[in-house]
Amino acid sequence: MPRKPVLGILGGLGPAASCYLYQMLTDHTPATCDQDHLDIVISSRASTPDRTAFILGQSKEDPFAVMEQDGFSLVNYGATVLAIACNTAHYFYDRLAEALPVPVLNMPRLTVADAKAAGCTKLGILATEGTLLAETYQLACQQAGIGWAQPSPEHQKGITSVIYDDIKQGRRANMVKFAAAVADLKSQGCDMAVLGCTELSLVKRDEHLDSFFIDSTEVLCRHALLACGVTPVGF
Repeated sequence: MPRKPVLGILGGLGPAASCYLYQMLTDHTPATCDQDHLDIVISSRASTPDRTAFILGQSKEDPFAVMEQDGFSLVNYGATVLAIACNTAHYFYDRLAEALPVPVLNMPRLTVADAKAAGCTKLGILATEGTLLAETYQLACQQAGIGWAQPSPEHQKGITSVIYDDIKQGRRANMVKFAAAVADLKSQGCDMAVLGCTELSLVKRDEHLDSFFIDSTEVLCRHALLACGVTPVGF
């Protein structure tokens, strides 16, 4: 019999976002029994050094070695395709994809492609400071031929606080800070904004955000299902 695809999730970056991706994969799989669901292996290495701190030069602890080791562990466990449940960690994507013997989905590039397909001409970027400094989404927008904008430094501080002071500490997002950053992006002419941090995906879940936002976790979920031969439902 043909080998069934196995999705490996490089998670723990952070844990709540990884849990949400796993739940989303389950919810959007057309299944009538346990055996209809994906075979999934998850590495939730919460002790992985902080990606943003390393990118900003605030830490000398390189997360790549941990990510690479966990990637090989997932492959050895049987994973045939990998998903990284963290946008900022895609700073290391090229090195990781080159090192591993199985395909690795690229969440930011897939998200920008889906935004463009939905008619976006200028994408607002809501993400960590590390993702912004790495220009992960900016480069993806450039390659896709669409414009981009990011919040002003003042409003970026608000988004950073939502990610680190609220979501990563198990609190609901401060929607005053979040809304101020969104208003800034709209004033710059953005017709969509990416929730370019998997912690921000939880804001959409909890606060029922509208179609102005494209959720990178939803994009990753949908493409992970497709990569495993499953047609998603419910999107």
